[in-house]
This record gives sequence, structure tokens and C-alpha cells, in this order.
Amino acid sequence: MCRWAAYRGDPLYLEELVSSPAHSLIEQSHCATRAKTATNGDGFGIAWYGDRPEPGRYRDILPAWSDCNLKSLARQIRSPLFLAHVRAATGGGTRRDNCHPFTYETWSFMHNGQISGFERLRRPMETMLDDELFNARSGTTDSELLFLLALQFGLRDAPIAAVAQTIAFVEGLAENILGSVVLRFTAAFSDGKSLYAVRYATDHKAPTLYASPLAKGYCLVSEPLNDDGDAWQEIPDGSAVIVSADGLGITSFQPEKRTSARPEPVSIPA
Repeated sequence: MCRWAAYRGDPLYLEELVSSPAHSLIEQSHCATRAKTATNGDGFGIAWYGDRPEPGRYRDILPAWSDCNLKSLARQIRSPLFLAHVRAATGGGTRRDNCHPFTYETWSFMHNGQISGFERLRRPMETMLDDELFNARSGTTDSELLFLLALQFGLRDAPIAAVAQTIAFVEGLAENILGSVVLRFTAAFSDGKSLYAVRYATDHKAPTLYASPLAKGYCLVSEPLNDDGDAWQEIPDGSAVIVSADGLGITSFQPEKRTSARPEPVSIPA
């Protein structure tokens, strides 16, 4: 499984999550402690927001621990909102297009998890995309396709509801085609204003997610960045997190059971 970290708040150097802490994301790339595999060496990526609406991004197939450019960039880039990811591939080759975070317009997305039987579901999942989003697909992972489906189902207007629809659609598809479904999904995504995260799994074995205050903001991580256990709140399975100008909020998350027909976007009441 992959490891990731994200932050929203007053501008902060990326190194505060990526390289400086005792159990930084780079440290987790070769010595993760709360994942099935300790090594996450199949590439890495960072996406950050600055003066422009669309995020900057840097990705490579090298292990995060061996790329000197990553440490240099993390030391120099200061951002109020950023996402960082180290990859342990469960599907899709080790290539730059398969490294997270994925971006589209103002949105960025990274994921830890998998869809069982994805190769049999990939084509019907892709058929749900309109031409613009289908042509935006450059890699081969289930993660990128989940991101594009969420955009198709209304991520811009109702982020958490769109992800719920996406997962419900994939669950229905898997039940119809495979007869069963195992989907594990712990993801972070942002429009450059708010930071969102979801932790969910059909088998209640969702990859871990923790939250903590940091500087004048909040960070969300796959596993704590230090040994101060009191500082880290584990986010329960079946939860959605929103970090905005109002602070951090946690709500329950449960995809609506439905068939594999095309979902209509829904709105979250104000």
C-alpha cells in the first residue's frame, strides 16, 4: 500500500511533512510502520498550490529516498495547501503517468487502496467518462480512473457526494460483473481551497488515516510523522474529512447502494 501526506493552513514548507520529521514521508517510503508493505519505492509525487489556481506538480519513478531533487524542492517550496505521495504499486506499471498525485484543472487527487478485479472492470469504468475526461487519462491505474470518474459525477460541485457516487458505481459494477466486490479507498483531494479526504472499505480494512494540527493548519497522513501519539487522531473507517478555512470537520461516509447505471450528480445541502 502507498503512503501519503497532505496539509492545509498558513503557508508551510513542504519539508515539514516530506523530509524533516522523524517519520517523514521520505522515511515512510522505505520504512512504513502501519502498512502491509514497509517499502513504497515505486515512485513519488507532490502537488502544491500557489499564486495560480491550478496546482504545480513534480513526479518521478525513482524511490523518494533516492531523489535529491525532491528534498531540494521540499526545502524551497512554501504552500498553504499541498499533497505528497510515495507509491507501492498494486497495479499499473512503474511509470511517471502512474505516480500520484493526479491533477485536472484546479483539482489534485491521491489514493491509497485498490479495486479487486480491476482489469475486468476497467473498460466499463472508462465508458462512463465523457470524451474530455477519457482523453485526460494518461496512466493505467485504478486510482487515476477513480479520480476521473469522481470528476464525471460532480466533484467540482459536491466533492464528497461525487466520491460516494463513484464508489457506489464501482461497487455495483463489481457485483454485476464479478459477483463480489472488495474496494479499499483512502484518498485525499483538493480544489486548491479546501482539502478533502475519505477513508472507506467494503471489507472494513481501509488503509489508515490520521489527522493532526500543524502550525496554523492541519495535516492528514497515512501514518503519524512522529512518536507523539497524543497529537494524532485516527480517522475511523467510513469517514469523510474536510479541512477548510473553518478548521477540520469529520462526517460519516457511506456510498449509497445502487446499480451500475450512470449516477446523476447530487448536491450536499448547505
